[in-house]
Amino acid sequence: MKIVACYNIKGGIGKTATTVNLAYLAAREGARTLVWDLDPQGATSFYFRIKPKVKKGGAGLLSGKKELDDVIKGTDHINLDLVPADFSYRNLDLALDDFKNSDKRIRKLLKPLDTEYDYIFLDCPPSVSLVSENILVAADIIIAPTIPTTLSLRTLDQILEFCNKIGVAHAKVFMFFSMVDLRKKLHKQIIENPPDNVRILKTCIPYASDIEQMGIHRQPVPLFAKNSRAGKAYEALWDEIKELS
Repeated sequence: MKIVACYNIKGGIGKTATTVNLAYLAAREGARTLVWDLDPQGATSFYFRIKPKVKKGGAGLLSGKKELDDVIKGTDHINLDLVPADFSYRNLDLALDDFKNSDKRIRKLLKPLDTEYDYIFLDCPPSVSLVSENILVAADIIIAPTIPTTLSLRTLDQILEFCNKIGVAHAKVFMFFSMVDLRKKLHKQIIENPPDNVRILKTCIPYASDIEQMGIHRQPVPLFAKNSRAGKAYEALWDEIKELS
């Protein structure tokens, strides 16, 4: 089992779209795939047509009153399951703080699924928190969507600094450029001169209307727009990530 976390401190940069599309592609290839929607906003759950509700909430999962396996839902896609979001996840930091070795709690919850899934994707809320720390500690691979702008690159530096503070190796952090518009001079300049303090994936995800239309279709891009630029880009990104694992 490989745990892939899609994480960034910054919101609105394509984390959820990336998680949904990569998980779908993994499942389409036959990998047993699970997504955990850890964002209380529940966008991933919405895309997969699953009600964002977990019985006993996030605190129930952390305390063991509810097993993770008990709240897993099937999606419309073969080989692809989901642990839905829940509005109570907004208080996960407080709940986690009550546990010994609180930074490893999410990893402990995922451990019993080790033989049931090939990939687990974590859709992470945009924050620097105990939840974030749990996610980064649990993940085997951390992928950080990054818009090619100055502020977005600054956020990437903050992620790496956060990893240093909690003892997470930079070697498992991979950045890729998201929402790319090569008509913009700054985007082009940054892609041509990328940062050298992090491992960078080759694939760039374009700023494309097909990605925005995921909310209308409630489907991954490679399903409703397979031959689109965005669809092909997500397939290329998945090919790269597979090689990492």
